[in-house]
Amino acid sequence: MPDNDYQPLAFDPRGGYFGISFFDYAAPVDQPIRKQFISRHRLKKKDPSAAMSDPVKPITYYLDRGAPEPIRSALLDGARWWNQAFEAAGFRNAFRVELMPEDADPMDVRYNMIQWVHRSTRGWSYGASVTDPRTGEIIKGHVTLGSLRVRQDYMIAEGLLAGYEQGKAPNPAMMQMAISRLRQLSAHEVGHTLGLSHNYVASAANRASVMDYPHPLIELPGSGAPELSNAYATGIGEWDKVAITWGYGDKRADVLGDAYKRGIYFISDADSRPEGSAHPQSHLWDNGANAADELQRLLQVRARALERFGENTIRQGMPYSKLEEVLVPTYLLHRYQTEAAAKMLGGLNYTYASRGDGQKITEMVPAADQKKALDALIATIDSKTLTLPEPLLK
Repeated sequence: MPDNDYQPLAFDPRGGYFGISFFDYAAPVDQPIRKQFISRHRLKKKDPSAAMSDPVKPITYYLDRGAPEPIRSALLDGARWWNQAFEAAGFRNAFRVELMPEDADPMDVRYNMIQWVHRSTRGWSYGASVTDPRTGEIIKGHVTLGSLRVRQDYMIAEGLLAGYEQGKAPNPAMMQMAISRLRQLSAHEVGHTLGLSHNYVASAANRASVMDYPHPLIELPGSGAPELSNAYATGIGEWDKVAITWGYGDKRADVLGDAYKRGIYFISDADSRPEGSAHPQSHLWDNGANAADELQRLLQVRARALERFGENTIRQGMPYSKLEEVLVPTYLLHRYQTEAAAKMLGGLNYTYASRGDGQKITEMVPAADQKKALDALIATIDSKTLTLPEPLLK
């Protein structure tokens, strides 16, 4: 039987958690036969009556010692962001991240693990867990981060900044952007192992969650190079605090309702990932509260980057064919924002409203916004947008 010291929490589609389910055929006829509980770690306060308390036992994660610097520090920093969310839920020092003991086995179920791995495929990263199928209690969280991922982000920065000027050291902003992305990635995958699903609508609410897929926020100061200092958010997001407070805290009465009043809520992976999905604000790798406005802005960023694209985009001594490789993410910089804007056409805004909670049920995207999206989409197929600058072609 499940440990009586752990109390399962009923699944709520608004909460943004993974979960487990089973059929209880002995349930009363007037009650649901399908039982659903969220997935979460065991966490209790030492002092249940205190607004802020140390835990009986903290949640501790261990980082693979094979991660080199500066990657190691970035992964530690990003994973530790979650302590901010647990503090918001009323826990002090409830979430810890340490280096793996030298004699420990990463497969040991007693250790929540952040693993750094090498492989020749695309740099996928995963946040998985071993979960009690009876209660949803997470027994072990296991994050797997592919080492190629940071190279992809660095190459994006190369194309945007053209940071290899003759006689100068490489522009440090390229590495800074890649490392800041690693911090966010570490927090993201650890979030999955705490029980949290993707929340792709968060980018429309001022980057409210590390559980979104973040496109770098690229700014255009003056007439110079694109600016990447604010490419990725730092720290845990407002939605993440809400989700941890609801899932782990002891005062969850109207946490989700209060968050909705602040414009912070959850839309699932299944309602965001398909290109034909209807929600006008929940997308992968996008930015901004209005997808059409951000697409127009991002096209300006892309045009600036392509104007500057050339020899300074690759290191001294690299073959010119390397330019083609770096060009791809720059030329296609707007591809995900284009998908986001396309979903505004005929889009339907909605939440996972429950009867009596006051949340939006459905609302069509206003005609003016749909027209704005159409104008932005047409701009992506304009010949000026599609044609590479003549100096680059040569």
